Amino acid sequence: MLSNLNDRLADQMKTIFLDFDGVLHPTTVGADQMFCRMPLLPQTFRGTDVDIVKSSSWLHHHSIVELRSFFPEQRRRAVVGVTGEPFIGKWPRYQEILNYCNVNGIRDWRALDDSFLEFPKDSKDLILCNPNTGGSETQVNMIKRWLIEKGDL
Repeated sequence: MLSNLNDRLADQMKTIFLDFDGVLHPTTVGADQMFCRMPLLPQTFRGTDVDIVKSSSWLHHHSIVELRSFFPEQRRRAVVGVTGEPFIGKWPRYQEILNYCNVNGIRDWRALDDSFLEFPKDSKDLILCNPNTGGSETQVNMIKRWLIEKGDL
């Protein structure tokens, strides 16, 4: 019976795997423009229980506490983890995410990332950002559609 409850909870969990560079700011910004796309996050996830997991090279240089500090205070508790050790091979970011999902029982997820090369071609789980602009209303709308499909909005 506990197993069924855990399965149902896992089915309800929604997780965004979030890259930083090319998503929360363009890849070629100066220090004054870092996180210029961050204001999109509260707007996107308002009223939801979506967990955020960092899937960025930043996790190799910053602790989870430091990574949380980059987020607006109302979203910091949503940052629940980081993907972990880098994967060497085909589709590295995708493989890191799959490993995190397997370990943590996550079944419903999306990756907000700017690197299509790190995911299988036409991956339904990738919400691709333009690295020259970072996240935009296009990606916000894609996330909202995913949340609506699952009955979260």
